[in-house]
Amino acid sequence: MMILPDRAYAEKLLKTYVEDDYQKLHSRMVARGLEEYAKKYDAENTELWFQTGLLHDLDFNKWPENHPDIEKFKELTEEKYPQEFYDAIKSHNLEYNLPRNTLLAKALLAVDELAGLFYAVAKMRPDGFDMKSKSIKKKYKDKSFAAKINRDDINTGMEDMGITLDEHINFLIPVFKEFQGELN
Repeated sequence: MMILPDRAYAEKLLKTYVEDDYQKLHSRMVARGLEEYAKKYDAENTELWFQTGLLHDLDFNKWPENHPDIEKFKELTEEKYPQEFYDAIKSHNLEYNLPRNTLLAKALLAVDELAGLFYAVAKMRPDGFDMKSKSIKKKYKDKSFAAKINRDDINTGMEDMGITLDEHINFLIPVFKEFQGELN
């Protein structure tokens, strides 16, 4: 197993390059979602999954038209993250038509956009992230709600993982509930 830079290093990168508060929260939500999936699937390196989620959108605000192009960050390439890290991040943009050959890459695709939908639903509710799956499913089906959320990405990720929407939502509800106090 490869030794990764420590979590504090990854969090420092997030704070340095991601200025938008929502994007920081989104990255942390994806990181926690991936970390929990890593545990569920007995992944060899849960920290790799966490850091992939935390840093998957590191370049989003800086170069949105070329996102993801994570290799622009010398801090990431010099630290020599494993190839699985780079492959998962690159393949989470379906427009690049890159294969998702690992469970990490499949999970990143499934969790990324759904985290955004969870956030949008939580912002509307007085109870925030304290919700039932039917609240998410209802908004998931309403393509005019949070229209920028790419439901096709979520569907492709879930299909790749072999899970249903119900399973995916119910798995992530307690994970994202951890962010209850961070809605802005």
